[in-house]
Amino acid sequence: MRLATYRCGGSPQVGVVVGGTVRALDQVDAGRPLATMLDVIDRFDDVRDRLAPGALAAPRPLSDVELLAPLPRPARNILCVGKNYREHAEEFDRSGFNASPTGTVPTAPVVFTKPPETVTAPGATIPLPRDVTECLDYEAELAVVIGTAGRGIRRGEAHRHIFGYTIVNDITARDLQARHGQWFLGKALDSSCPMGPWIVTADDIDPAALSVRCWVNGELRQEAETSDLVFDIPTLIETISAGTTLLPGDVIATGTPAGVGAGFTPARFLADGDSVRIDISGIGTLANTVVAQ
Repeated sequence: MRLATYRCGGSPQVGVVVGGTVRALDQVDAGRPLATMLDVIDRFDDVRDRLAPGALAAPRPLSDVELLAPLPRPARNILCVGKNYREHAEEFDRSGFNASPTGTVPTAPVVFTKPPETVTAPGATIPLPRDVTECLDYEAELAVVIGTAGRGIRRGEAHRHIFGYTIVNDITARDLQARHGQWFLGKALDSSCPMGPWIVTADDIDPAALSVRCWVNGELRQEAETSDLVFDIPTLIETISAGTTLLPGDVIATGTPAGVGAGFTPARFLADGDSVRIDISGIGTLANTVVAQ
C-alpha cells in the first residue's frame, strides 16, 4: 500500500495512492479522524482492512494535488547512517571532506541526525545558501519509517517495528561537514531533506532487494542495490534502539551509494537550477530542483 500526505486546496490530508490517483482517508471510521500520517501509523493495524479503494473517498488524479513530505514538519526524529555502502565509504575517504575518525569502512554504524526543519516535499526547491556553503551535495537514500515503538530491539524482531519505506535525499554541505569535524552542521541546512513521494508499507516491499538510482540534470550519478549495505536494516534498528527508544514516525535513512558530487575529481557539487531525481524500485521517484539564495 502507498500512503501519501498531500494538499488539495486546503489543509494537508492523507490518502491511499492507487495508480495515478489518490483517495482520501477522511471517510474511514477509525474512532477519530486520520488527519496525519502519524494518525495512520498509530492505528494502522486497526484500520488496515478499511483502506481498500472501494471503501475510500472518490479518487483524485495525482496531477490535481500537491504532494507533501509523507511525514511533514514537524517531523519526528530523522536518524541517518553514514558510509553504509563500501564504495561510497571509499570515495568519501578519498574526497578530502571526511573529517571523521571512523576509518574508510566503519566497523559499527555511523549515526547522525537531521533536524525536523530539514524536511521538505517532493517537487519543492532545495535551497543553496551561498553565504553558508559552496559545496552542496546530494545523497540518494532508502529510508525506514518506524511503526511500533521499541527499545533494545533485537535484529530478529526488527521487522515487527517497521511501518514502511520512503525515499530521502540527504542534502549535505560538504565544506561544513569537513570544517567542523562532525556531521551535524553540514547535514542540518533548512529544507535539506527532501522526502517522498509517499510511504510504501512494509508488507509490500523487500528492502534488501531494491535498486537505488540518482540523476543530476538527467545524468545517472548513483546506482546500487540495497543488498550492498554494509549494515543491513535489522542491524541498524538493533544498534540505534539499544539505548534510544524508537517511536512511531521516526525515520532512519540507511545511507547513500557511491557517486556523490564529492566523489568526483574534480568535485561536482550542486548549482543553481540543477535538477536531482532519485528512483528506488518498488517505491517511486523523488525529484527536486536547486535554487540559489
